[in-house]
Amino acid sequence: MPEGKAVSQMFAGIAGRYDVANHLLSGGIDFYWRRVLTRMVKAFGPKDVVDLATGSGDVAFKLRDRLGPDVAIKGLDFCEPMLDEARRKRSQHANYSTLEFSFGDCMALPLPDDSADAVTISFGVRNFEDRQRGLKEILRVLRPGGNLFVLEFSQPDRWFRPIYYFYLKYILPFVAAIATGDKSAYDYLAGTIENFPTKEALGEQLKLAGFETVEATGLTFSIVAIHEATKA
Repeated sequence: MPEGKAVSQMFAGIAGRYDVANHLLSGGIDFYWRRVLTRMVKAFGPKDVVDLATGSGDVAFKLRDRLGPDVAIKGLDFCEPMLDEARRKRSQHANYSTLEFSFGDCMALPLPDDSADAVTISFGVRNFEDRQRGLKEILRVLRPGGNLFVLEFSQPDRWFRPIYYFYLKYILPFVAAIATGDKSAYDYLAGTIENFPTKEALGEQLKLAGFETVEATGLTFSIVAIHEATKA
């Protein structure tokens, strides 16, 4: 598992160019992934949501657009420069003024037990220093009957894997170096994507952490998947 301090420092170095790189490297498909995620959260009908590994806030902003002003939304991240980007973007839109962005490490969340209806985390689980510890922390802060929504890279459909792995190894780091000036960060990210569990394996890890039911939805040839996990 990656070392948390090193991951935080890596993201600090690319914070100002992170959004542009994400949109460029995904070909804009990341907008679609967030739409699907937030649609699933809305269908669940939470009164409050915590967005973990919120980064520059894109999921939190989309949650506000989707859920409206009456749902409390809080974004947490362990990288202050990324949070600064989220706060800067918040200041530019009056509709986002009630969003809260603050420091929070998924290994020890600054939240009470049973305090959230829903938790979202997008592209953050693969960076957990201790995956089971992080998943159990999320379980702790969810209310009984609450849902975790994990949007994360997965292992793509078998026929697509050779194409995808070629992209991860040779194209993504090259384009990222141009977009951000930091090829090494995206070499690391490509490695975490390639080694991340399948949908089925992550589902088992969520159940091992204590979640009662888990459903996985693959998107874009299963490049990514959304896991919806429920606390008993």
